[in-house]
Amino acid sequence: MQTNTLLLTTYDNMLASLDGWLAKAADHPDGDALLVRRLTEDMFPLARQIRFVCNLPGEAMAAVAGAGFSSSDIDDETLSAARERIAATRALIAGWHGTPFGADEAPVEFSLANGMTFDLDTVSYVGDWALPQFYFHLTTAYAILRAAGVPIGKADYVGHMFRYLRQPPATAEG
Repeated sequence: MQTNTLLLTTYDNMLASLDGWLAKAADHPDGDALLVRRLTEDMFPLARQIRFVCNLPGEAMAAVAGAGFSSSDIDDETLSAARERIAATRALIAGWHGTPFGADEAPVEFSLANGMTFDLDTVSYVGDWALPQFYFHLTTAYAILRAAGVPIGKADYVGHMFRYLRQPPATAEG
């Protein structure tokens, strides 16, 4: 599987999981108030984690494929709005599947808001930055929801795996 297909499929699968978690969160007694929850005081709240998860695929595509993308700096105020953001991100991802990446060894430079700048190649950027950052914020969102009592578990985290589930052989009745 090519790097771009792997990256985009991973993003889409996990954004679908996040959308499912938020659907369950909508039935939680705290509902939209969950968006201000955080694991600890020095971590961002759920709404910011969701924003980061939705920005990261576009930022990666801009870095490795030159795709046009502008990150949002606005947090959602409702679970419904967050789910709309996820749907919009998944639509962008669907449109990027034919976009060629730079060569595996093509240089990628990116800077953080604190002024640190990194020089990597495409494969290192994807493996050492793009996916780990995505999973960090995704897992933090999951942990916030779990800690708040939203009924999600491992099957919700990797729900996309059920399409690969081996079916038991058919038995003849007689």
